[in-house]
Amino acid sequence: MKHIKLVTDSACDPVDELVSSGRFKRVPLAILLGDREFVDDESLNVQDLLDEMKKSGAGPKTSSPSPGDFMREFAGEDCVFAVTVSSRLSASYSNAMLAARMAIEDKLARFVHVFDSKTASVGQTLVNLKIIELIRKNCGETEIVQKVTDYIKSQKTYCLLESLDNLVKSGRLNKIVAKLSSVLSVRLILAKTDEGTIELADKVRGAKRALQRLVDIIAEKGEQFEEKICGIAHVNCREKAEQLRDLILERLKFKDVIIVNGAGITTVYGDQGGLVVAF
Repeated sequence: MKHIKLVTDSACDPVDELVSSGRFKRVPLAILLGDREFVDDESLNVQDLLDEMKKSGAGPKTSSPSPGDFMREFAGEDCVFAVTVSSRLSASYSNAMLAARMAIEDKLARFVHVFDSKTASVGQTLVNLKIIELIRKNCGETEIVQKVTDYIKSQKTYCLLESLDNLVKSGRLNKIVAKLSSVLSVRLILAKTDEGTIELADKVRGAKRALQRLVDIIAEKGEQFEEKICGIAHVNCREKAEQLRDLILERLKFKDVIIVNGAGITTVYGDQGGLVVAF
């Protein structure tokens, strides 16, 4: 089989199966905190980032990879599938699309397709795992594009966060919704929309009840679980992620439930104690 490369931005949380595939490359976003810049690559220390966010009075800002950053990964390849964070949350998709057009026009790559994942974090991870699965089944390029596009349309992503400050400061969550959480001391369960934005799915009092309600929502919104993988990303709260996994498996027969460490971008918006679930 011809060589196929997977390229994603660093809003995708890495997992061993992708890293060990020999096909996978993350293009880092930059994270700006005051006058300090973090590069969201394999060398990033998440605890250092969390500590700096806690000390900083300014909200973190993120900077998407440039078209040139993507071009460097596309050039010289036969076939590339790229997966970006939702185009409604970042310029990453538009920059990757520009790089893809340039790579094809300049004959630097034979085939490049960019997927707007409509999600982030472990949702992106699952999209990349779907591509790996289809490659192993020897699916052709057109079939992979169609099946992954359908997978993206069907995927659900939910977030349960301890802090909403960074989402509000970045303009990705309504201030009124966050105020509601603070005033009433409730936990908000957020969901991705079909368009790839973030909306309020439910509000629950108490951490334990919030986890259980999240499982209820997964049961209500999903189907044919035995054919699907569920992914959980956590921000420095492995024990809580394992608790959620156990609650899910007690009730739902997913083919597998994987837990990944939230990388830099997931850490910025999930903050300490944040969970992201996708399936």
